[in-house]
Amino acid sequence: MRAAAPLPPRQREPVDMHSHAMDNLRFIRLAMESSASFTSVPGWGAIAIGCTAVIAGLLTASPSLADHWLAVWVGDAVLALAIGGWFMARKAKGLGVSLSQGVGRRFLFSVTPPIVAAVVLTAALGNGEGSRWIPGLWLLLYGSGVVSGGTFSVRPVPIMGLCFMALGALTLWAPGSWANFLLVAGFGGLHILFGAIIARRYGG
Repeated sequence: MRAAAPLPPRQREPVDMHSHAMDNLRFIRLAMESSASFTSVPGWGAIAIGCTAVIAGLLTASPSLADHWLAVWVGDAVLALAIGGWFMARKAKGLGVSLSQGVGRRFLFSVTPPIVAAVVLTAALGNGEGSRWIPGLWLLLYGSGVVSGGTFSVRPVPIMGLCFMALGALTLWAPGSWANFLLVAGFGGLHILFGAIIARRYGG
């Protein structure tokens, strides 16, 4: 009996090179979003926020507005969030980075809880003698959020957060008459200083 002839090798289907390349690019993009530093922290935005804080400090230093310092600084905080959000979205768009996923999302989720805590504490302490603690708590909580978010960002960001925390601790122990100056030094001076560093080294 004649031995059966071996079957010819099965022909492999040709690989769609375009689809394969797109899959590789998609994998690389996702990997970069999950591991790269969040570079969309806006240096120019931080400088703008610092300038509004200096203006708020000058306003509350005047005798006519001294009793309304909390309202002025809260208004400046709302303005700062709007400015920072606009500059961050603009820079992220220019870099092709999404703020709703990957490292951008982790950055925002790390910064948000301390800011929410500051809002709650301001509402709870703002109408009594406890208001004297608000400036130190603002600086301390904001700094902690920047440090947490800075673990996903460029090096100057967590360093700035640590400076805010140190200034916040000092404010909690300093005389109440120093509070306005220390708020300006933090939200004004630190933002302008580190904003200039970020704008110069990391592009805008």
